Amino acid sequence: MKKLIVLAATALALAACSTTEGTPTAQFDDERQGDISCMKHQEQTPGEAYFDEGNWDTVVSLSILRYYTSNGAKPYCDGKTATEADQGWRRLYVQMGAEKNNLR
Repeated sequence: MKKLIVLAATALALAACSTTEGTPTAQFDDERQGDISCMKHQEQTPGEAYFDEGNWDTVVSLSILRYYTSNGAKPYCDGKTATEADQGWRRLYVQMGAEKNNLR
């Protein structure tokens, strides 16, 4: 039993120390999937890791797809055009197979 506990502790320590290189770290703001009349700009730009299909997380992907499908044709609340961060998420939305026509 003692060996099992030591083995489990070692495995957890190694997992905690391992790098997450290639794992997407930018956060997509889906505005809590609320009913909105205009979009706010994304604060973070998706890194290149997001564009690797092997890194796609189902929950995040569905959040992005739902958000832009429902709201992509709406204007930004400040009346300005899409920022570089917004453009990155929009590119990802299309790369995931969504219709570019859903975007303004």
